[in-house]
Amino acid sequence: MNKLWVFQFSRWLVHVICGLYFRIEIEGADRTPKEGAMIVAPNHVSYLDPFWVSIPLNRPLRYMTWDRMTRLPLLGRLMQAYGAFPVNIEKGDRAALRCSLESLRQGGGLMIFPEGGRTRTGRLMPFKSGVIRLALETGAPIVPVTIIGGYRAFSPHHLFPRPYKVKIIYHDPIRLTPPENEAQMKEYMRAQAEHLQAIVASALPPEALPLREQHAIEFESASEILGGATSPK
Repeated sequence: MNKLWVFQFSRWLVHVICGLYFRIEIEGADRTPKEGAMIVAPNHVSYLDPFWVSIPLNRPLRYMTWDRMTRLPLLGRLMQAYGAFPVNIEKGDRAALRCSLESLRQGGGLMIFPEGGRTRTGRLMPFKSGVIRLALETGAPIVPVTIIGGYRAFSPHHLFPRPYKVKIIYHDPIRLTPPENEAQMKEYMRAQAEHLQAIVASALPPEALPLREQHAIEFESASEILGGATSPK
């Protein structure tokens, strides 16, 4: 990782820029562990997510990023200053996995996007169980993070960021206990991934929820309206 002062200066600079341009709002950053291994798990809406999420944290984080991004002239250097390490998303990268495990076992912080990629619709995508496996193997707590407004500000469909308000919410850390029966591990990880997704989704607006949750909300609203209606006597 680059020198700490590079990270601290770039974080301050990003904070100033984001405060002015995105009117960024931070909630619950004090819930994140100040030291020791931790996994930060946000929803993924933009290339700027790592910068937004890192702003209030007074410790460096490592995070995986598409290897092509680290080769960009300016943004690539800034991403590496923030702790990015490249991963080949077409092939699967064991070196990136080793780097993640090593960082956590040394008591560092790691940012992982459980969706596995940026949403192209603005809706939260299913969470993969890799983040759960890393937490179980290292004993690191998972800090769920919800990014609101980031898709409108800089979605995959935009060439340049737009000045929309962005809010970052840090939820209480999750500490996992592995199941006693190894045969239950696969189902346990699936259930925990869904639980993590539910926490992140709990702070999202309806238009950013997975379709099944959106349909459930609409059904509940319709039920309340119909339940409140009375037949004429």
